[in-house]
Amino acid sequence: MKKYFLPAAVFLVVSLAFSLRFNKIVEDPPSLNWDEASIGYNAYSILKTGKDEWGVKFPLHFKAYGEYKLPAQIYASIPGIALFGLNEFGVRITPVIYGTLTILLLYFLTKELFKNKWVALVSSFFLAISPWHIQLTRASFESSFAVMWIVLGIWWLVKGFEKPKWLIASVIPFAISVYTYNSARVFTPLFLILTLFIYWKRFFIIKKESIIFALLFFVSLLPLIPFVLSGEASTRYKLVSITDDAGLIPRIEERRNLSKLPPIITKLIHNRVTYVSFYFVRSYIVHFTPGFLFIDGAGHKQHHVQGIGELYAIQAPFWLAGFYFLIKKKHKYRGLILAWVAITFIPVSVTNDSIPNALRTLITAPIYQIITAWGIYNVWFLLKNKKLVNISVWLTVVLILLFSISSYFKNYYQKYPVLYSQDWQYGNKQVVNYIKDHYNNYDLIVFTRAYGEPHMFTLFFMGWDPAKFQTDQNLDRFETYDWIRVLHFDKFYFPDLGDDGTKFEDIKRENPKKKVLYIGKPGDFPDVQQKLLKVNFQNGDGAFEIVETK
Repeated sequence: MKKYFLPAAVFLVVSLAFSLRFNKIVEDPPSLNWDEASIGYNAYSILKTGKDEWGVKFPLHFKAYGEYKLPAQIYASIPGIALFGLNEFGVRITPVIYGTLTILLLYFLTKELFKNKWVALVSSFFLAISPWHIQLTRASFESSFAVMWIVLGIWWLVKGFEKPKWLIASVIPFAISVYTYNSARVFTPLFLILTLFIYWKRFFIIKKESIIFALLFFVSLLPLIPFVLSGEASTRYKLVSITDDAGLIPRIEERRNLSKLPPIITKLIHNRVTYVSFYFVRSYIVHFTPGFLFIDGAGHKQHHVQGIGELYAIQAPFWLAGFYFLIKKKHKYRGLILAWVAITFIPVSVTNDSIPNALRTLITAPIYQIITAWGIYNVWFLLKNKKLVNISVWLTVVLILLFSISSYFKNYYQKYPVLYSQDWQYGNKQVVNYIKDHYNNYDLIVFTRAYGEPHMFTLFFMGWDPAKFQTDQNLDRFETYDWIRVLHFDKFYFPDLGDDGTKFEDIKRENPKKKVLYIGKPGDFPDVQQKLLKVNFQNGDGAFEIVETK
């Protein structure tokens, strides 16, 4: 029976991981966000036409809203949509599957690192129940797909130190990771360079395979060169970079104007180098604070359930113990583990929004579970001869962990969808369903863009024929420096309705002979008494109102 215990335990952990990611996957998060809708519709477009929404055949980068999405997540979403349709389930089943698979891969990676099945089991268990990982594998986020490939790549790389053929095989997942998420584009090459530097003797011993690995990885990056040289690669970075001149120079000037020091000293203190260095260091360090890790987590509502840490608070002492024993015992892979942690926070630290950030730093979630498991294993051995203390400590740990898990899921399933449905662009599906049922009754359909990208929700939830959209003569897009907006397609019009944008009265005056359906936010139609439909966010606040003119 003993030989079956561990495989059974691994099976139970993986099953637990799947159930925690699969349960109520359509209802929570409460709606697809605009990125999920874009990923899903572009996957659907490739499936049906071999082209993306822009009519580009099997693109390497998807222009989408102008931020140029990486391709892996979109192509990986095609099977789910082919099997289950263009809907929430069809989009979200993909991250559920690869999120669950990551748990199993982490078990094998940890076992390879420590040659210890129990440390491997505990690490995979903590990732299975991780609020950090669960949140970002219940919706279609590219970062969680990158994590799976990185875990697989590092597992095969470590195996390659003993069996060199695995080093060559590891090129595949490492290369794919570069095409999943922008943080991985920085992490993966830096991690491999630092690993080569730390373990150069091992790589030298298997220099033939190491050279093949390096050449293959370099070749895998070649398709990126035209994209980088075109300037499109910097589009997304310019929006979030701390070096963006549009925001950087005014902030420096503001500090200089407020300074009471002599001009020369003021310029020495407040300049591009000091500003960027300060914000980089601050953004880097904040990701190691107790507030981010164990108390509050990240502030972005889509990326994290508010009010709890990215890790469970009970992990804190074992997380610290894990670092301590890695260094004290001079574990042979401590350099690799510490490099993993250190490099993860570099990409996010050169951005200026949503700091600390759970999405861009998800790559570190698996290694933190490994460190926690290593800490638990060593504390267990420290206490194993003190039976009463040992029993008391672990009973306390289990009870606190169970309470924390219970509190987290109560928050996630009961409070989170109610409090933060607006952050998930809730209500667009309900509006589009109304449009679908009454589409033929109107000459013009006006849909406010007050909450984001209504054209994408319209395409997605109506299941709009991609070929028809790509060749639509009424399709009207306009590009700004940071985004691309669709103003018209078919008989749809997507303006900024309201006091600061296009006026309801103006549209009525310009279309006197048309029967028009209007979708706006509460207050956009003050003179219209009869509303065809009101859609509320899940907390009861008004989201949309639908009216018509004849």
